[in-house]
Amino acid sequence: MADTELVIAIDFAIIIISATILSLIARKTGQPAIVAYLFTGLILGPVFLDVISGSPIIELFSELGLAFLLFLIGFEMNFGNIRGILKSVVNISIYQTILQTALAFLVAYALGFTMMETVIIALCMVFGATPIIVKILADKKETATVAGRINIGVLIIQDIYLVILLAIFNAESLDDPMEILLSVGEVLFLLSLLGIFAIAASRYILPHIFEYTVRQSHAFFAQAIAWGFLFISFTEYLDLSVEIGAFLAGLSLGQLRYSGELKGRVRPITNFFMIIFFSSIGLQVQAEYILVYWQEALISSVALMLGNFLIMFYLIRREKFDMKTTFTGSINMVQVSEFSLVVGALAVSRGFIDEQVLGYFSLIALGTMSVSTYFVYYNNQIYYKYQVFLERLQHHEERDVSLDELKGHAIIVGYDIVSQYVIPLLKEHYNKVVIVDNDPDRVNEAEEDNVFFIFGDFKQEEIRKEAGLKDAVFILNLSRDIRVNEAILNGADEDGIKFLRAVNTDLAFRYYKEGAHYVIIYDIVSREKIAQSLGTYLKSRDKFKKLIAQDIENIKKQASYV
Repeated sequence: MADTELVIAIDFAIIIISATILSLIARKTGQPAIVAYLFTGLILGPVFLDVISGSPIIELFSELGLAFLLFLIGFEMNFGNIRGILKSVVNISIYQTILQTALAFLVAYALGFTMMETVIIALCMVFGATPIIVKILADKKETATVAGRINIGVLIIQDIYLVILLAIFNAESLDDPMEILLSVGEVLFLLSLLGIFAIAASRYILPHIFEYTVRQSHAFFAQAIAWGFLFISFTEYLDLSVEIGAFLAGLSLGQLRYSGELKGRVRPITNFFMIIFFSSIGLQVQAEYILVYWQEALISSVALMLGNFLIMFYLIRREKFDMKTTFTGSINMVQVSEFSLVVGALAVSRGFIDEQVLGYFSLIALGTMSVSTYFVYYNNQIYYKYQVFLERLQHHEERDVSLDELKGHAIIVGYDIVSQYVIPLLKEHYNKVVIVDNDPDRVNEAEEDNVFFIFGDFKQEEIRKEAGLKDAVFILNLSRDIRVNEAILNGADEDGIKFLRAVNTDLAFRYYKEGAHYVIIYDIVSREKIAQSLGTYLKSRDKFKKLIAQDIENIKKQASYV
């Protein structure tokens, strides 16, 4: 047993070290890290060095990686944010499934595969690469855009289709339509029950549970993870996809006021598991089968990527989204997913196709995922390069989709007597005032005062993103934490007005040098003085500049290093 544990530990060490080295090279050369992770598996697996065969533990960690990713996707799917595009997402998903299946069928049939192989290929080639798309969109902070939400919605519906497809292949006999119908009906019934439970829990159970543990950071985090594993256990017991279970768990947590803080704490674990997941894709590829149909795989890859783009472009445009949303939402979805390997492996085990065809799947999946990573990573740059041409294609009215995105708003970090004193002033000049605080007692107070409140620590990137720091035009920090000031100075727009808090004159002078517009030294300045300074800024920029010049001169006299 000790020898087995040592081998597993060495395998993990080799994967992590190799992935780290390749990702550093990727960063230096401007390549996405995901490509480095995919090549880690190829280099270490049977295709090249064959030093790691893929143990059950690595497979478990890989599956957990995908489950955690779907868990995070669930956090992103707040009902209020997707209500306006939900009907469109369903329409796009249904027609995308039909049209891309037809395209894959025609390509495979034209390349000379048998009818059974062609049908299996068509069924397997419809899935987008959920891990790649969501990971890159999250890294680029694009999951909350209209295109990002369309992509995530389509991917989730595809995952449900995957569960149905697996149920069909697991039926006792594919010759009996009634057997297939019962198998699919059972899956849909169980998924419906889990979905209803998840939604009900988000309203009636979870708010009360988390209200008691929110003060205890470790218990708060552990409870969220436990909730995720509860759903994973349910789906495992019911022979359903663990990814769907993880998504439903995240979906229920995503409706809570604490979702931003939870998402920020779960993400680091997900990033670790994702390294194992992407590496494991390369480890699964068998060298002796991957090149049998390499010419057919190359033709299929080009045809499917181009066809998938055109299909998505037509469907998104058909729903009257703007051109940028249409283009980026389409180019994000051109790849064939690693899920094709999952379905293909099951088809091999049932004797529908042979392993050479699975090698064909592997080459297409690896090729399209690697290439499409660059498309997703540089989607905006590609759009702007061809923007003039694309705008000529606009020939009908575009819909006005409001996702309640925060722009041109004010942010106050810290909810106390001072913030309550200045909120009315800010409300007169900005379309929305957002309050961020990590004290659970403030949540109820904020609700009573009818302000837009985000629970969480502003040092967390997820919380800053949820508060819309980059698009805020005014930021007032009442926190004592130096790291909050640094996050504002580094993350806010250059034109955003920054009122910061300092605990001494040395820090105050430093913040002025780094771009702060006004620095509050709390032990000296009263709430009336803060309100007066804010009022001066809002009413007269010239008077405010004179006030700041006087404050800086006073601070210079007291700052020890000036």
